[in-house]
Amino acid sequence: MKLMQLFKLLSLTAMILTFGSCSQTDNSEVSKYLLLDSRIIEEVTNAKLEVGTVVKHKANPLFEEEREWEMRFDNLYGNVIFDEEEQIYKCWYSPFIVDSSAMGMTMEERSRRYQDPENREMGICYATSIDGISWVKPELGLVEYNGSKQNNIVWRGPHGAGIFKDLQEEDPAKRYKMILQGMSVSFSADGIHWDEKTKVNGVDVAGDTHNNAFWAPTLNKYVGITRTWGPDFGREVARIESEDFINWTKEEVVMHGTEKDLQTYAMPVFYFGGVYLGLVAIHQQSSDRVWTELTWSPDTKTWHRIDAGNPLIPCSDKELDYDYGCVYPCAYPVFKDGEIQLYYGGSDWLHFGWRNGSLALATLRQDGFAGYVQLDKNSTGSIVTKSIPYNGETISLTADVEEGGSVTVSVVNDEGEMLGTAAVKNTVTDEGLQIDNNIKTGNIHLVIEIFHAKVYAFNLQ
Repeated sequence: MKLMQLFKLLSLTAMILTFGSCSQTDNSEVSKYLLLDSRIIEEVTNAKLEVGTVVKHKANPLFEEEREWEMRFDNLYGNVIFDEEEQIYKCWYSPFIVDSSAMGMTMEERSRRYQDPENREMGICYATSIDGISWVKPELGLVEYNGSKQNNIVWRGPHGAGIFKDLQEEDPAKRYKMILQGMSVSFSADGIHWDEKTKVNGVDVAGDTHNNAFWAPTLNKYVGITRTWGPDFGREVARIESEDFINWTKEEVVMHGTEKDLQTYAMPVFYFGGVYLGLVAIHQQSSDRVWTELTWSPDTKTWHRIDAGNPLIPCSDKELDYDYGCVYPCAYPVFKDGEIQLYYGGSDWLHFGWRNGSLALATLRQDGFAGYVQLDKNSTGSIVTKSIPYNGETISLTADVEEGGSVTVSVVNDEGEMLGTAAVKNTVTDEGLQIDNNIKTGNIHLVIEIFHAKVYAFNLQ
């Protein structure tokens, strides 16, 4: 479709909208625009939004159930950060330390029904890594297990713990925060020595999942993501919020599965590129397998599924592979070295079966959570943005381009006047576009035309 034809399709009202009415954040100085954010999209022709393609690391599994207290990783419930202050990766994970292990079982033995023991007990363990690949499980000397404290157990008992380092916290004693089933919270100065858990006020939900919490910069509040149950869809994602991490609002359901067979098991959430992204674990009841899909929200309350049914982190197709049965995303992604590192708990068999677990890693290209691709591969696809405030910045693009493909970016003002254009014919990441034009300060639209390419984001730098 010709550029002017595209703009004739836009209503006058849409044409005069400024990006302030659909701002990604409360901060007007937005520079990165993820195209998965539908608030910035005016018109899409012959294109669809598709999740990115992860690469599972060749070193997977990174670590497994190798200690006597790591009886069953189950869903792992991993929490991974790269600590910029200490320049080290940190991982808190929650195995069942008292359970029945599937280690060494044959397929015939695994066909027996798994039954958890009456004295089943979960614990929180700690591991570190210099490179994010080779992990050390230090002997912390904190918690006794089978008569010894030579282990990496941080705490016995808590279930479904979500842990993060709160960089905006002014009290050093509360720098690390934990939210767990119950619902309860705890605080720590170093992420290893924790206060006694405190029952939170205002919440009446079991939270029997991988709970997680984070500081929401657009709300100036803490948001917690947990789980409740409903009659129509089974497991449902619930949300709570707090100003002090102790007094929380009553839970509200914010997401459920597309059908009862596809239930939302857990959903780590994080803020990136002006939006809140959720890594939602989907438990298919009929197959008893779990994979990870992608969703986004402008405000942590209203969620939009991206490419529902198409996993962001898929299970392996090979039986007894380290992540054949289950893929449970860790909280949170690590953005480092020009890539997105998605850690997850993998299981080699079914969710309710005898399974061995591990920590694994999948990576995405920079800004590569989701992008637009053509529907009809023989015709150009087109994405038109809403009106964006422009002050002379360089317009940069992130896209994958196949051999013989291209992405053309045209700049048009609110009146539909062409101001300039540029084309790229190779894969680019934050590539500044050489647009030969005299763009004045004001509002602009971008018309992004794709041919055998996938476009993820643009920046104003």
